[in-house]
Amino acid sequence: MEHKKNPMLDLRKWSGTLFNLGLAVSLGAVLVAFEWKAKNTENIKTFEGMKDDWDEIEIPVTIQTPPPPPPPPVPIEVNTVPDEIKIEKIPDFKLDLNATEQTNIPEVEITEAPVKEDVDVIEDFVEAQAMFKGGMDAWYAYLNKNLKYPAQAKRIGIEGTVIVRFVVNTDGSIQDIELVRTIGGGCDEIAKEVIENSPNWNPGRIGGRVVRSRMTMPIRFKLN
Repeated sequence: MEHKKNPMLDLRKWSGTLFNLGLAVSLGAVLVAFEWKAKNTENIKTFEGMKDDWDEIEIPVTIQTPPPPPPPPVPIEVNTVPDEIKIEKIPDFKLDLNATEQTNIPEVEITEAPVKEDVDVIEDFVEAQAMFKGGMDAWYAYLNKNLKYPAQAKRIGIEGTVIVRFVVNTDGSIQDIELVRTIGGGCDEIAKEVIENSPNWNPGRIGGRVVRSRMTMPIRFKLN
């Protein structure tokens, strides 16, 4: 069974009328709102004629005076003192030379060519080897007095011979010390130090001529 709509309840035919009615009501409401605001603005108090308190404050004008000019420089007085030192005149010194005396200078005859000595040459082989002053007995006495057994080597039990090579200059001084064989435990440093601090040696010779020579010296470390 199909239900039929009542034509009196159909609102689509009233849509235009209802739209115009709503538009008229909205316009009227806007006009009423503007008119109400215009009436309320009459109660707003104006601030014309009011005087601010800060308008009466007067700010004084400050004037800065420039600093006084610096005092003029004081002139320096220079007192001249007369020189009281009198220099006496030195008498003239005359030297008379006898130009007539003649001295005969003997002529020097060179039979052999002079030997050219190169101070930078270090000889490895010499006729007379460099020697500690006083001989080997003095050398051993110097070692017994100055050679100290290192505590580390004693504790570990290190024994052996350290070989030291060095250069003896023409004046007997020592230089260019190097270790050829080492055993460790601090023995190497002690051996090098005892050679470095030794007094001057007797230098080596070749043909009676003093030369720089290279020496190799063994130093033995042995526990008792």
